[in-house]
Amino acid sequence: MQKAGFGLIAVIMMTGMTGTAEAKWLRADTESFIIYSESGEKPLREFAANLQRFDTTLRLVFNVAQKGEESRLPIYLLPSRDDVARLATGSRSAPVSGFYRQDRDGSFALSHRQSGGTLPGTSAAQQVLFHEYSHHFMKRHLRVAFPGWFIEGFAEYYSTVDFDKEGRAMIGQPAHRRGYGLLMLPKMPAERVLLEPPGAMRSRGQTDVYYGRSWLLTHMLFHDAARANQVNTYTNAINAGIEPRKAATDAFGDLAQLDKDLNRYVEGRLSYRTTRDPVPVSTAIKITPLSADEDAVMMLRLERLNVRGDKPRLTNVRDALRALAAKLPTNPDVHYELAAAEWDIAPAARDLAAMRAALDKVLAAKPEHVRANVLLGQLQLYELRQKGETDPAAWRAARRPIQIANRADPNDPIPLHAYFQSFLTERTRPSDMAIKGLERAFVLTPENLSLRSAYAVSLAHLGRFEPAINLAKTVAFDPHDNGRGDALLKRIETMRDRGAAVAAPSADDDAGD
Repeated sequence: MQKAGFGLIAVIMMTGMTGTAEAKWLRADTESFIIYSESGEKPLREFAANLQRFDTTLRLVFNVAQKGEESRLPIYLLPSRDDVARLATGSRSAPVSGFYRQDRDGSFALSHRQSGGTLPGTSAAQQVLFHEYSHHFMKRHLRVAFPGWFIEGFAEYYSTVDFDKEGRAMIGQPAHRRGYGLLMLPKMPAERVLLEPPGAMRSRGQTDVYYGRSWLLTHMLFHDAARANQVNTYTNAINAGIEPRKAATDAFGDLAQLDKDLNRYVEGRLSYRTTRDPVPVSTAIKITPLSADEDAVMMLRLERLNVRGDKPRLTNVRDALRALAAKLPTNPDVHYELAAAEWDIAPAARDLAAMRAALDKVLAAKPEHVRANVLLGQLQLYELRQKGETDPAAWRAARRPIQIANRADPNDPIPLHAYFQSFLTERTRPSDMAIKGLERAFVLTPENLSLRSAYAVSLAHLGRFEPAINLAKTVAFDPHDNGRGDALLKRIETMRDRGAAVAAPSADDDAGD
């Protein structure tokens, strides 16, 4: 083990970077990622190699034999932190330097290329991205229920991974950005960290302390020999249904003593581990420029992906896409984004005729466009639902574009999920093929909480209550679930207790349109 000082934390000072007007979007394909950036080829290749190396490190640590992913994570690199903040919130001054999102378009992450700052260690942008990717990796490959503090502590712990001159990964280095909260703000008792979710924090200061203490507790449990294997005992108890306080005291002992140990731990010199061998750098990185059609719409696409729930911003994006489509009438990518923006708007305000016209243009140019076919199927299903259609042949015809999308890309989970969802829209029991498709979609993107929830309910309807409840627990414990998981878990437990496996799924089993 190595030793590193923690030290008092200075305020991060970012230096702005701007792109040139001639910058064009490039795409880097690796085993696990699709990365988009307006930087030059050399910095993009270096970024992609470092990120893939981090992914390889996690696979080595957790014995994940699979190399890369069938469904890769898109990452968008913007010039500066302020650009990320504006996309996330509408304000360039918001304290957001990167984020990770899962929604009906799939999972993706946003980061930036800005360097600088006064803290030791790797850049703030890299640490935020590594934090977010650690969430993604945990959901994909560590499929048990973890409490909120450990989900965040785990992501913070791996966020600081760096590589030495020989290429060995250094794991467990200090999270210096948490220093101010840990050393200068009121301490949060370990008991509160263990038993309260991050959403219960009432201020940014409390949230900072919560994240810092979660990281510190995770670090201590990973590195203190006297507490070896306690975190495994604890998470096994949680997954066995043991009440959280009892699970914590059984694993960690007296929680007041745990708090004292944690307070002593932060005052010492923290150890970190180094892998025995260098982590290989991927040579399978392919960089290509985006087509002119894709390049023209990239920023509006990012805007659309990040404004859901913000009606004024979404309306502005839709209007901007209309204007761009008028200027570029033969660009199928613009017309797809326009159709998607119409669909994202609240149902009462959608212009379905304009949406259909846009999709017709996309599919005339690209008949096998995966997402356009999915969207066309969803539109047709919605229209049938609105008019109360009962003819099974009409429903079969409506879902046909979704089948085309699946044939065009069998490894895209979105058509698989949409096909399953089409039966719920019809208010009929999904076919066996649809259920198998949902299972395949879950295998491809288990990090998607909506898809995970739908699969859990589907398992319950099949009478497979144990795996359904285990899945529901992973949603209920996730701090990013927006409160849906507790209701999901209670519902499935009620189904089990009532023996409701034979009940047909309903439209409420999935949250799509």
